[in-house]
Amino acid sequence: MSATGRRVTGLPRRVFGALRSTWARIRAWRRIRFTSGGAVFTLGTMLVGFAAMNTGNNLLYLLLGAMLGFIAVSGWLSEQAIRALRVERRAPHAVTVGHDLRIVYEVANHKRHLPSLAVEISEAGLPNRAFLSHVGPGGHASTRSVNSFVRRGIYPLGTVTLSTGFPFGFFRKERDLEIPGEVVVWPRTDRPVRDPSSGAGRIPRAGVSTRGLPGIRGEYRSLRAYRTGDDSRDIHWKSSARLRDPVIREYERPGAETRWICLDLRGEPGDAAEVAVEIAAALASRAVADHRPFALMAGGEMLEPGDGGGQLERALDILARVDFTPDAPVPNPPVPAEACVLVAIDGRRGFGDVIAVGRSARLAPLAGEVPA
Repeated sequence: MSATGRRVTGLPRRVFGALRSTWARIRAWRRIRFTSGGAVFTLGTMLVGFAAMNTGNNLLYLLLGAMLGFIAVSGWLSEQAIRALRVERRAPHAVTVGHDLRIVYEVANHKRHLPSLAVEISEAGLPNRAFLSHVGPGGHASTRSVNSFVRRGIYPLGTVTLSTGFPFGFFRKERDLEIPGEVVVWPRTDRPVRDPSSGAGRIPRAGVSTRGLPGIRGEYRSLRAYRTGDDSRDIHWKSSARLRDPVIREYERPGAETRWICLDLRGEPGDAAEVAVEIAAALASRAVADHRPFALMAGGEMLEPGDGGGQLERALDILARVDFTPDAPVPNPPVPAEACVLVAIDGRRGFGDVIAVGRSARLAPLAGEVPA
């Protein structure tokens, strides 16, 4: 095909793309849809108008005017309810599968004279909504929605929808606000799992480095920048004041105590893969409960050895994001494989201990969830 033909073919695509983009912006600005009561009332208004024009009855004209007035007032008041509202979302960084996620919405009404009444706040991908009964003119109010997730992963948040049926419930008017964000859903850490075999997770041979690793207690090692989840008792206040950023003391822990957890991502996504992720999370959680440092290797991602609640949160962040594929890279830890605990859908040889997950493994149902 000639260059001219390609330009002619590409032009309609650009035009249709521009039209779709324009329609999306218009739709995000305002949307109106009938409720069942509003549809009946509007149909009744049309019938009254048809009867008035055919009979010339003044009483029917008065009734038609009153009904049209109700529709006009409903549209105006619902517009005022969602106009000039500024919304801020506050959500925790992460939540564990099966636990409640509480998202708080701070709403400011920038109208000078009119309140906003009966406003619902919803987001795509979240089943529950937040409800705001009243925000005074120039005032602030907050509300929240409570949701839970049955699968770990990253759930993007983007479009917040304000909607109202105020005052008569004839129509539902909606307006979209773009507020980027995401929710990290961690895997469960309470799955029952056996203890790794004796010696797994320790460096078993002479000649392998056993230098100290960052930990929460032991011989003083150095200072480093504060990371989310670090113990506030380890903050070095003088250095923090001098640098104007929080600084944490690191302590030595024997490297041979570190439990190396390797998660093999080779396999198909499904329940068996999710069970493997939960087992890795449970091993990390148990290491923290035992005050033992641990390291995590998941595909190409590696978490350096460490301990404490902050280390566990970093491990769960990695586990929330991992994807299983048949061609995933083989775990390649920087220590001998004999010193590692491997979690895999199929057993692999060469590691100190292997926790194999059968392909028929199924996730345990959450509280209140009906098994499939």
